[in-house]
Amino acid sequence: MNLNELFQHPIVQGPMAGGASTPALVAAVSNAGGLGSLAISLLTPEAMQAQIAQIRALTDKPFALNLFVQKTPAPDADELARATQLLRPVLDALAWPDLPIPAKWNEDFEAQFDVLLAARPAVASFTFDILTLEHVQRLHAAGIFVIGTITTVAEALAWQAIGADAVIASGIESGGHRGTFIGAQTDATLTCFELLPLVVAALDIPVIAAGGIMNGAAIARALALGASAVQMGTAFLVTDESGIVPAYKNRLLTAGNHPTRLTRAFSGRYARGLENRFMQMMAEVETQVPAYPVQNALTGSIRAAATKAGDTEFMSLWAGTGVNSARGMPAARLVATLVAELKAAT
Repeated sequence: MNLNELFQHPIVQGPMAGGASTPALVAAVSNAGGLGSLAISLLTPEAMQAQIAQIRALTDKPFALNLFVQKTPAPDADELARATQLLRPVLDALAWPDLPIPAKWNEDFEAQFDVLLAARPAVASFTFDILTLEHVQRLHAAGIFVIGTITTVAEALAWQAIGADAVIASGIESGGHRGTFIGAQTDATLTCFELLPLVVAALDIPVIAAGGIMNGAAIARALALGASAVQMGTAFLVTDESGIVPAYKNRLLTAGNHPTRLTRAFSGRYARGLENRFMQMMAEVETQVPAYPVQNALTGSIRAAATKAGDTEFMSLWAGTGVNSARGMPAARLVATLVAELKAAT
C-alpha cells in the first residue's frame, strides 16, 4: 500500500493525546481528504473501541490510530515521596495538603495494541519508542500501514529496519511530547527542515514532515524537500472539532508572541507548550522529576482540576512554535484552506 493512495491531500492531522483528537475531528479531516488521527494512548481498551466505532459512524475514509510504545513502571515509595516533594510549591499554591496518588500509571500497551490490531485501521502510528519486529509483522498481517515517529536519522533507520512503511520526522518545533527513543532527548535538536532532508536521503520509505508547519507554503516547502506528506498538530488543535477546553483554545488563539518551550515538569518527558506558572514554578527541578508516565500520572489531578476551573496557569498547554499562526475554524475548512494555499505556493 502506498502512503499517498491512502488519502487525497498530503495532510496528516496530528494525533494529540489528552482528548484533543476527537472522533469528530478525525472524521472531519479524513472526509476532507486528509488523514485524521486518533490518539488512543490514554484510553482504556473499552474507550478505544467506543471512539473507533464513533469514527466509523462518521466516515468510511481511512484514518490512523496512534499509540505510545511504553512499559508499565513500578515506582517505589521513596521515589513517589521525592516526586511529591518536588511538586510541593505547586501544591502549596493550590492550597492542596496532599497529592492524590493515581490508581494506575498508564494503560497496558499490549492490551491497547490488541484492540488496535482487532480494529484494523488503515494506518497505525507509534511514538515514544519502537515496536518489536513481531509487532510490525502482526500489523502487516492485518493489512495495517505502520508509521514510526522519529527525531533523528538513527531512529529513522531503526524503524525502517524493522519494516515500518513510513516515518514521521518530528522537528524540535513540534508541540506536545517529543518522540525521541535513541539517546538523550536533549540531543535531538534539529528543526523540521534540518531533519527532513537528512531523513529523506537516508531512507527508502516515505517521510512525513512535522514541526511548525501551519500553512500551505510550509507544506509546499516540505514536499519540495522530499516529504511525502506533512503532519500538523497545533493547526488542528484550535479547530471547532478539537476536544480541548475553551480556556486552552483561547490561550492558543491569542498566544501572540507568548513563548513556547520544552519542559519535563508536567509529564517526565520533554514536551513543548505555552509557558505558564506551573512550568515557571517547576523550572529549577524539572530535570529531577520521575520519567514518563509516573510524573504524568502524578500531575494528572492538578491538570484535571485546572481544566475544570479553566485555570490555564496549571494546565499543560501543549502547542508548537507556530501557535501564533493558528486559525480557528472547522477542520474541513482548514484542510480546504491549506490545500488552496499549497496550490498557490506550487
